[in-house]
Amino acid sequence: MTEQNSPQEVKEVHIQQAQMTRDENGVYLGQAIFGVDGHQSVYEITFHSKRGKEWDYSLHFAGESRVEEEMLEMDGWIEENDDLFDYLLDAAWSKLPE
Repeated sequence: MTEQNSPQEVKEVHIQQAQMTRDENGVYLGQAIFGVDGHQSVYEITFHSKRGKEWDYSLHFAGESRVEEEMLEMDGWIEENDDLFDYLLDAAWSKLPE
């Protein structure tokens, strides 16, 4: 997916791994590990939803390289861009066992 933050800055997001589970109470828990062109850091986003409609998320570092400024930038992009959030959530959702 191509993520555009400003007219001059285009970043490519690369999903490395994703998963989603649903427990016996119907609570969804998902994760996507991804990298972004131009960032040293690799990220893990964790999704949580009680019913699969409204989602909370948490963003963490997933790899060895950890650049705090990149994490803050990535979190801002996710907050501001519904398409990016949906792209990451869809990657996890696609791994939900039937």
